[in-house]
Amino acid sequence: MRILIITAGSRGDVAPFTGLGRRLFGAGHQVVVAAHPSFAALVEGCGLDHRPVPGDPQDLLRAWSRAASREEARALTRAYADGLADGVAEAVAGGTDLVLTAFGPAPLSRAAGEAFGVPVIGTYLTPAFATDQFPLPGAQTTDGLGPEDNLAAGREVLRRAEGLFAGAAARLRVRLGPPAGVSPAPGDNGPVFHGFSPLVVPRPADWPSGAEVAGYWWPARPSHWQPPAELVDFLQAGPPPVFIGFGSMASGQGERLSALVAAAVERAGVRAVVQAGWAELGGCGDDVLAIGDLPHDWLFPRTAAVVHHAGAGTTAAGLRAGVPALPVPVMYDQPFWASRLHQLGVAPRPLPFEDLTAETLGAALTACLSEPSHRRRAAGLAPHIAAEDGAGTVLAHIGSLGAG
Repeated sequence: MRILIITAGSRGDVAPFTGLGRRLFGAGHQVVVAAHPSFAALVEGCGLDHRPVPGDPQDLLRAWSRAASREEARALTRAYADGLADGVAEAVAGGTDLVLTAFGPAPLSRAAGEAFGVPVIGTYLTPAFATDQFPLPGAQTTDGLGPEDNLAAGREVLRRAEGLFAGAAARLRVRLGPPAGVSPAPGDNGPVFHGFSPLVVPRPADWPSGAEVAGYWWPARPSHWQPPAELVDFLQAGPPPVFIGFGSMASGQGERLSALVAAAVERAGVRAVVQAGWAELGGCGDDVLAIGDLPHDWLFPRTAAVVHHAGAGTTAAGLRAGVPALPVPVMYDQPFWASRLHQLGVAPRPLPFEDLTAETLGAALTACLSEPSHRRRAAGLAPHIAAEDGAGTVLAHIGSLGAG
């Protein structure tokens, strides 16, 4: 079967689909990942075909920050959404038997699937159905909510998310139109598989029957990847360091954050591996090493703790590694995952990014490392999470489609 995976956003929105794609490829399917051009090397380095879709989320964030008015910001968003819609339509038109779509571009994927008569299955990295159990990631209010308020907050999250691409999806439907004599694709309102562990977020009982929690889809490691010699030497030169990285957050704040991190590491008396990310963090000296992107599944088990922005993928990698976490959430779904880490007992209370200083980070690092229950709980969860087969759940469903 020809399978097209459609995703958009930052690296964390793409990397898990390399693992899912490799699993499907290994089962004999032809797999293509449609993602922004900046991720071509990531996708192709994992042995998968790449179809580019227009847009650069880092450039979009920078443009938003410079926008002189709400009208200008809305115009930037519309241009991004329309460009992405064109790319999604072109990717589907290129030929496929099945579309797997991330949550963000799902309205566009479903519009294109409907037009070309291709079934669409949701493959989402965060909870995406309102529930009375908790407010969805991205909710503006999360403290002290009851069941009805949780539902209302979740519906508001979905309304805002759908609004981002609703206009582009409507324009795409008008432009493409359903082919003559073809009904909407059978997967248009079909199943949705969530790529996170039920041990982290159990499936809410009030979700619709087609919404499943499959388990994590672990990013594939690029072919022939080897760790940099400088990193290997640093790891061997002393006790396990802490990892510090903010992923796609804090673009343009590298100089301030680098100085802050260096001071915090000195205060806590630890060594650190600092990942540059979009903030372009740096580090130097005997106790701090700066690195670029590399597989978290290799690095994290070699660390004493992981300090991160609590993006879905980095959160998952830390849990799989069985090491304590110190979440520093910035926005979007990150406060949700940060709260989950604390509830699971693998992390102290989250340190919000707006409260980040050398003093608060140094104190939080000390608290994280000095509480043995964090490491004990992390080590206990890790083998259970690693044993789950989230990609296998999706593969089994796709196999049942072929059998039908």
